[in-house]
Amino acid sequence: MSTPPLIAVAHGSRDPRSAATMHAVVEQVAATHPNTDVRLAFLDLSTPSVEQVIDAVAADGHSHAIVVPLLLGSAFHARVDLPGLLAQSSARHPRLHLTQADVLGPDPRLIAALRDRVQDKLFDCSRVGIAVAAVGSSSAAANARTAQVARELATLTGLPTEICFATAEPTVLEAATRLRAHGAEEIIVAPWFLAPGLLTDRLLAATPNLTHADVIGPHAALTDIIRDRYHAALTAPLRLSA
Repeated sequence: MSTPPLIAVAHGSRDPRSAATMHAVVEQVAATHPNTDVRLAFLDLSTPSVEQVIDAVAADGHSHAIVVPLLLGSAFHARVDLPGLLAQSSARHPRLHLTQADVLGPDPRLIAALRDRVQDKLFDCSRVGIAVAAVGSSSAAANARTAQVARELATLTGLPTEICFATAEPTVLEAATRLRAHGAEEIIVAPWFLAPGLLTDRLLAATPNLTHADVIGPHAALTDIIRDRYHAALTAPLRLSA
């Protein structure tokens, strides 16, 4: 038990495809960490919950665990929800130290993975535009930070790119209109999502005539980033429970 378990925490969804995708991601991580106990937990709507997994880790006799949020942004879930759950779990298990690693964030490797998903749908680079579709936030500042993903993807692909959101403006239809105004004849929607679910379905329903790339899913880059977040927290923890 010298190596702390890695608890990967996903958002959770009512859509079973989301949980299945995150299980595939974590299985890939476990395959690259044969000597580490790798477990998946969910913040909401899916099981097992964060509390259930931490209780199981404590019951197995571990004294330290690294919690890696499988989140693309450092927003409410990463800053409030998850730390609160860890604090409650620490109160229940005072002998178990919980270290929260950093979120995945707009890591350049994830943006390269998004490029790969776009290229899987790209047959002709002429007059193609990319609508990068993210969840969206009530915070304009958060949406502005997410827009950087589209700019970096444009640099990687050399193609015109616009940001859009599933729950905020600009919408995917507005992004497609802007891209066509700049000469794009074919639009590829690039979902800035780790897994499929209700929001990616909403994007597809809004623009069934557009080409939709796959979500990032169990990409090798995602496995590498999770591994790096774990090791960074292990050597220089961001938050360590008392």
